[in-house]
Amino acid sequence: MDTNYFKNYKVVELASVLAGPSVGMFFAEMGAEVIKIENKALGGDVTRNWKLASEPKDHPFSAYYASVNWGKKSVFLNLKEQEDYHKLLEEIKSADIVIVNYKADDAKKLGVDFETLKAINPHLIYGEITGFGEDKRIAYDIVLQAESGFISMNGKSKGEEVKIPIALIDLFAAHQLKEGILVALIQNSKNKKATKVSVSLFDSAIAALANQATNWLMGKHVPQPMGTLHPNIAPYGERFKCKDGKELILAVGSDKQFSKLCAILKEESISKDEKYATNQNRIANRASLDEKLTGLIERWDAEVLLQEFIDHNVPAGILRDISQVFEVDKAKALIIEEQKEGETLKTISGNAFRISH
Repeated sequence: MDTNYFKNYKVVELASVLAGPSVGMFFAEMGAEVIKIENKALGGDVTRNWKLASEPKDHPFSAYYASVNWGKKSVFLNLKEQEDYHKLLEEIKSADIVIVNYKADDAKKLGVDFETLKAINPHLIYGEITGFGEDKRIAYDIVLQAESGFISMNGKSKGEEVKIPIALIDLFAAHQLKEGILVALIQNSKNKKATKVSVSLFDSAIAALANQATNWLMGKHVPQPMGTLHPNIAPYGERFKCKDGKELILAVGSDKQFSKLCAILKEESISKDEKYATNQNRIANRASLDEKLTGLIERWDAEVLLQEFIDHNVPAGILRDISQVFEVDKAKALIIEEQKEGETLKTISGNAFRISH
């Protein structure tokens, strides 16, 4: 993929942790010059010290920090010091985009709010991430997962809810901001006016509820933790142990796919049984269907059965841990590296799209 779409652009990143920095890394991957301003008084981005117990203590940054800070030039400044603040303003004068994530009013106190910066750069695109909009609360991903309903429907059962193990709300907000900035860039090419793009973590989380939100808005269904299962589809998310000990997961989304599944398992009578013939009936009789499929699938080796599913367009997959994921060539192709601060920074590309002409 061509990575030079933004090679003549300059981005100043006044952001830390995950959401804002992942936006900055998007532009770095696309060829932009990205200058990451880190708080000199606090030793830089807080995630530099979010190290696993197994990571070297003397390493200048953590694996977490590495995940969203590829391709950037880090500059350590204390914006409360006049000399450092003026250095920042000099960078912003020639910038195309500024990315900030501060609590409400903090940007203004530091002199990096939209009104201040557009006065020195009238063509600037100002991308802002907040936690709760004008609310001054400190916002971390798990708080947003709790308050936007994600935790309530994630886990195996009521009372055993769990968080999603990736800071997904941060990433949702980052994608929202990227989209907004790209729209602003298109507008800016015509009107050349400074533009502010704002998104909050909370709004991004709500926007990502998608079908679970509409299940409530239209059907008054309150999603409950179901493990890997899906409230609207069956068998979808059911897990089955195969003869070789590996686990398969099914994602059967139509009656036709279900018929093919039963044919592969040489038990076509199941798809003709009224209890399982339609998706809605399969949801109602999920437990008994699971029992039947368990007895059939455990006779197969996982790879052999998966290939049958692939050949007959039945959606399914093998459960892998992270180490197994990066044995896959397509996953390896997304790994990017660079030498940074005397160490090797290794992460995955945040850009999974491909553009061709």
